[in-house]
Amino acid sequence: MPDLTSRRGLLFGTAAVSAGALLAGCTSNEKDEGNTGSSQQPAADGKPGKAVTIGFAGPQADHGWLNAINEQARARAGKYADVTLDITEGSNDTATQIGQIETLINKKVDVLVILPADGAALTQTGLKAMRAGIPVVNLDRVFSSPQAFRCWVGGDNYGMGLNAGHYIGEKLKDTPDAKVVELAGLDNLELTRQRTKGFDDALKNYPNIKKVARQAADFTVESGQAKMAQLLQAQSAFDALWNHDDDQGVGALRAIDQAGRDDFLMVGGAGALSAFEAIKADDGVLKATVLYPPTMAASAIDLARALGQGKGVSGLAEFEIPSQVTAYSAVVDKSNVDQYMPIGFD
Repeated sequence: MPDLTSRRGLLFGTAAVSAGALLAGCTSNEKDEGNTGSSQQPAADGKPGKAVTIGFAGPQADHGWLNAINEQARARAGKYADVTLDITEGSNDTATQIGQIETLINKKVDVLVILPADGAALTQTGLKAMRAGIPVVNLDRVFSSPQAFRCWVGGDNYGMGLNAGHYIGEKLKDTPDAKVVELAGLDNLELTRQRTKGFDDALKNYPNIKKVARQAADFTVESGQAKMAQLLQAQSAFDALWNHDDDQGVGALRAIDQAGRDDFLMVGGAGALSAFEAIKADDGVLKATVLYPPTMAASAIDLARALGQGKGVSGLAEFEIPSQVTAYSAVVDKSNVDQYMPIGFD
């Protein structure tokens, strides 16, 4: 862990409030002692209120994180007696997802939560829902127009790279001529570019560290194994690896084991249960992972319920829910992994 007595350690070595923690007040039954004005917009709480039907449309759950998104949404909706969740099967085909969302619009659901397979391609569908009087909570992959959604909830891709870079930087700050490599995701995605930019910006604070190689994979176990094998073959020695995604990290770890390499530390990304278990065991190269928490889907359900009931968020002075909520990319290592085990996804 970074030295938590240092300014950098305080900024980058500890977990900040996530979207789920921020919105905990949405489900709280505690009385808001500070709210004494009769004109104050009431905050959503866990007590049954106005019935709300939430339409949920996401891409196909062909990845551990995406499957966790669906599970988080279902579980959160199930906690509310006043919420009915109408969830689609999910598809990576844009035309299919558009059709699924239009079906939800025609059903006149109260609120829509949409994680688009392609934000740009689904923007017109978001606009259609908003024009029909159905507020949209845009989850993670952002639409091209802010008019296509009432609220955006997602992860901090730049912050993910930034925190990974600072964690590695603190571990290697006393290593002369340290070398790091990066196993990225899909380069045609903006989120991948943001993760890399954050990582590179963090490393600028450590003049002794140089990134010597970068390989882009595509968020699958197979690609992670293949691309990691290429990195290992090209780089006979380096000190740290940052892998953007724990699913592809499963493959990367296979390649590392097959190569018999244990001469570097590895930091993952997202927060898979397998990564948490490896970090806790502490018998391999994986020492930490940077969260991209699927709990953002649960927070999206909280916000959709509040929208449907015309309420705000407890603990905030504003009458309405915020227009944007960004989850924090906490670094999870052996010192705090037990805290995060319950949200690890398969």
